[in-house]
Amino acid sequence: MIRRNIEIAIRQATADTPAVLLNGARQTGKTTLVKAIAETSGAAYFTLDDAATLALIAGDPSGFIRGLTGPVVVDEVQKVPELFPAIKLSVDRNRKPGRFLLTGSANVLTLPRLSESLAGRMEIISLFPFSAGELAGKRERFLERLFDGNFDKLENPRVRQDIEERVTCGGYPEAIQRQDAGRRAAWFAAYISTILQRDVRDLMQIDALHMLPNLLKLLAARTSGLLNVSDLGRDAGLPNTTLTRYLALLETLFLVHRLPAWSRHFGKRLVKAPKIHVVDSGLASHLIGADAQRLSSDSPLLGRLLETFVLGELRKQLSWSDHRATPYHFRSATGAEVDIVLEKADGTVAAIEVKASATVKASDFASLQSLRDQLGDQFHAGAVLYLGDQTLPFGDKLWLLPVQTLWGA
Repeated sequence: MIRRNIEIAIRQATADTPAVLLNGARQTGKTTLVKAIAETSGAAYFTLDDAATLALIAGDPSGFIRGLTGPVVVDEVQKVPELFPAIKLSVDRNRKPGRFLLTGSANVLTLPRLSESLAGRMEIISLFPFSAGELAGKRERFLERLFDGNFDKLENPRVRQDIEERVTCGGYPEAIQRQDAGRRAAWFAAYISTILQRDVRDLMQIDALHMLPNLLKLLAARTSGLLNVSDLGRDAGLPNTTLTRYLALLETLFLVHRLPAWSRHFGKRLVKAPKIHVVDSGLASHLIGADAQRLSSDSPLLGRLLETFVLGELRKQLSWSDHRATPYHFRSATGAEVDIVLEKADGTVAAIEVKASATVKASDFASLQSLRDQLGDQFHAGAVLYLGDQTLPFGDKLWLLPVQTLWGA
């Protein structure tokens, strides 16, 4: 079994918190991980993907919780929302750590029926598809180096890895096991169909279910671009009210996510357009029908998918890193753009530009320099990630780094 870097965080949470929810998309390895934890902790395991178990627990969720005599793992807990009030009541009576380890394939914080029951009583941890570091058998230190502004003595990669293949494979465990591109495409197709046909029906009554696959493809074609709801609605043939509801649903199912705009003024963050990203670059590649060979000959397309890949890797690392930060994108009124801005709670910032090229010009650092000069001491470091193999400083607090530094640092 490939070791998950998030496992330490889960074990720490269960050591001091009564209920812990492991949240993430289907087929990211939640079941494998919590089963392994259950075996070592002695917790009972129940999955609501099993029809008989689902029927039994759904029939009397309060009775099920009252009948528990020890720690328990409940897989796909969103299938029985009534469990949450029962867990809340049980936790209020007995706050012993590690009593409940839950998993969910829908973002329960976006579901009104559940969010009230969770507030202040449950730690929520995100599980993403495999990171590049996990696949290489290591715990990445990129964020630590970035916020320290120190990439000295970092060995340059000797051989350029096939980034196009890495981007189109993505990180879903089943997808990366399939070396044949055709078989991988078949898995992605089945994955999307299963989620849109089964999980969507569980969460929401959708009148035009057949519109969702097309909407998802349109979003994949726009990955790493600004979200323009009006343009997207026109292309999808959906009114804005319906589109907004469908977008929220796709986010709830961890298929897409928005990257908010960053500004020093908090109010402006709420009104500026976010970027839209598919959560996994392999899924995005499948949705637009692009393989590694196509990416190698289409630099603009590679650039968009590479940015989605890099953001995905950073979100994975943020889920277990000691450097807690929130990702944004930056776009100034004068045209300066930075692909990813990471802001910590104390207001300090690190920033990243992604370039799908083996050569970089001085102008590629212009936006990072502008942001650095604007923020002063708040700016810790900036990096341009590119497809070359040299690690070089580029002035005060700025670095040129191979994209492999994400998992090789």
